[in-house]
Amino acid sequence: MKHTLLSLILLLGFSSSIINAAEKTTEGVDHIGLSVSDLERSTNFFVDALGFKVAGRDSKYPAVFMNNGDMGLTLWQTSEKTVRFDRKHNVGLHHLAIKVTSFEALDSLYETVKEIPGVVVEFAPELSYGGPAKHMIIREPSGNRIELIHRPSK
Repeated sequence: MKHTLLSLILLLGFSSSIINAAEKTTEGVDHIGLSVSDLERSTNFFVDALGFKVAGRDSKYPAVFMNNGDMGLTLWQTSEKTVRFDRKHNVGLHHLAIKVTSFEALDSLYETVKEIPGVVVEFAPELSYGGPAKHMIIREPSGNRIELIHRPSK
């Protein structure tokens, strides 16, 4: 019994040191990489509709590297034979959630993106789980799910 208790204490101490080490060594997301079926249309969407700036390109991959000042985003061109992501049957990125500055900005983005060819609006801006946050989900031109969300400060 003493041996089991001692082992448990040591295990908990070791687990806690792993958690503390992880908390001290990571800071957040550096960038997100999305595979896209139409690199130019997806690039134009992120630049024209969401305000990202292109920082570079790699024509050999091909890829586009961009940033909006708060997050980096890399778009990678897929081959012609793609398999669409199915959130119920595939492991992978379910969606990318991007913060929006205000409720008005969210509504304005909705008006903009619903007119862009190739963008599918899954749902218009609505309260998220009863609020106070408000969000919408769209599929950008290559089909990646993008959540645009505003959470008012408390």
